[in-house]
Amino acid sequence: MAPIVWLVSGAARGVGLGIVTQLAARANTIVFAGTRSSSNLTDLHALSAQHPNKVHIVQLTSADKADNDAAVASIKEIAGRLDVVIANAGLSDTFDRSLDVPLKAMRDHFEVNVLGPLVLFQATYPLLKASTDKPKFIVISSQLGSITLAPRRPVPVTAYGTSNILVSVPALSTLSTIYANGHAAVTIPIQPGVVDTDMHASARKINPGVLSPPTITPEVSAHGILNVVDNAELDEDGPKLTRWDGVILPW
Repeated sequence: MAPIVWLVSGAARGVGLGIVTQLAARANTIVFAGTRSSSNLTDLHALSAQHPNKVHIVQLTSADKADNDAAVASIKEIAGRLDVVIANAGLSDTFDRSLDVPLKAMRDHFEVNVLGPLVLFQATYPLLKASTDKPKFIVISSQLGSITLAPRRPVPVTAYGTSNILVSVPALSTLSTIYANGHAAVTIPIQPGVVDTDMHASARKINPGVLSPPTITPEVSAHGILNVVDNAELDEDGPKLTRWDGVILPW
């Protein structure tokens, strides 16, 4: 049986590292861990050394077309295809109201959180088409990507929230784009939960009231995300915004 080939962006730490770590423990799996920086990769290098034929580190800078194309060329040389892509890299580093959010912050969040997954999809498309199974393109989003739920959390995250709503558009449009072996792609935006990561810690320092719900660990979030991905099927009514524990959230 052919191994399942995964690519996970934003894999150096947090949820991304948790996903790669749990995939490495699986049999019959190859995982490419995408990271924009070559520094601070102690945990990822240790994981790759422990699983030298299963975990491959590739440089992958969000929204950088040349970088994405180079990473995909490396993946093609090693594995020849991709079965699952998880666009996990994201940015959330400013907490401002619509009244005073800097335009640069809006552009930066749009670049990473919207164009990042789009560029990644465009680069990985040929390898997803070569999948021997049902290809899956997963975007790690947020509850703030729900127009219904976002107003229930009146927090000053205009840039981050807007970018998470916008990323759903290219994510959903991939549904009619990827076909492999007669199978349409399974595309799901997944809300990872409020996770105890470096990003979360930085947010609390800037604005202690921003993220007050109880947190879960990256390991718990990663386990839930992979369970959702493993069981994901094509929905005739279109993709659903899905929480890490499988609960369907309203758009």
